[in-house]
Amino acid sequence: MMLRTALLALILQLLALPAGAEGPIVIKFSHVVAADTPKGKASEFFKRRAEELTRGRVKVEVYPNSSLYKDKEELEALQLGAVQMLAPSLAKFGPLGGKEFEVFDLPYIFDNYADLHRVTQGPVGASILRQLDGKGIIGLAFWDNGFKSFSANTPIRTPADLKGKKLRIQPSKVLEEQVRALGALPQVMAFSEVYQALRTGVVDGTENPHSNMYTQKMHEVQKYLCLTDHGYLGYAVIANKKFWDGLPGDVRSQLEQAMKESTVYANRIAQEENERSLELIRKSGKTQIHVPSKEEREAFRRVLIPVHARMEARIGASLIRAIYRETGFDPNRP
Repeated sequence: MMLRTALLALILQLLALPAGAEGPIVIKFSHVVAADTPKGKASEFFKRRAEELTRGRVKVEVYPNSSLYKDKEELEALQLGAVQMLAPSLAKFGPLGGKEFEVFDLPYIFDNYADLHRVTQGPVGASILRQLDGKGIIGLAFWDNGFKSFSANTPIRTPADLKGKKLRIQPSKVLEEQVRALGALPQVMAFSEVYQALRTGVVDGTENPHSNMYTQKMHEVQKYLCLTDHGYLGYAVIANKKFWDGLPGDVRSQLEQAMKESTVYANRIAQEENERSLELIRKSGKTQIHVPSKEEREAFRRVLIPVHARMEARIGASLIRAIYRETGFDPNRP
């Protein structure tokens, strides 16, 4: 696998050298979700604007739905230069050594999008992206997907309803601790495998924003959805650093402008698509949707907020406190 990927990387580098090569500069942009998700639409928006702003000097090829690389392969492929851009979920950077990114997995650390964007679009977010520089990766932007809710094939109203359930999660130590706090069993699994695992009972439930649940048809194999909004799922748009730094200066500036516009679009469409997807799930009649009462939501908070303190040694207490200051979050408030 490593040899095949390395050979592919070499071929692609020869075909897509950024400076002095004839023809357009090719950017392969791979991701693991469907084309009609917020990330899928935002990547297509970036393709269009990048090609327009560079007047055809850049050609962006978007590969959605794990059609080029799966979860575990894509970061290695980027570092090798087999692809030039990705937008992995933030949980995927922990295994790469980017433990700071797991701060976004902390349950209930963001109350709303305004608080979230104070971090992702401010100095704290920029400092987190800079942690990738030494890994052959450059961080370009954060893109939203949305806030996550729990689903299962049994009703979910309290944390106790998830006790003993096998819940699919992304590869994040924070998410593992979150699931254990609920008394459930964390099951790390590639996104492309989740539908089948839910359908066959390999896992009992999962957590996702509504757009992921709907576009992957998870609502067809999950009978119950509880709108806990307990955590955030977002992406870091990243590029192979050697490739990015080797671009002609004017092209790089044009791509940075395309990324700024794409980020505004991505975050807007994420909210719209999650609202739309929730309504489509409701209309399907296949999943019962429960809106927690204030008391039920607080029960989830009481169980999950202690995860923050337990993860300080891994993520860094100073980073967690910096986010608290930025958003005004108080872990002790009821």
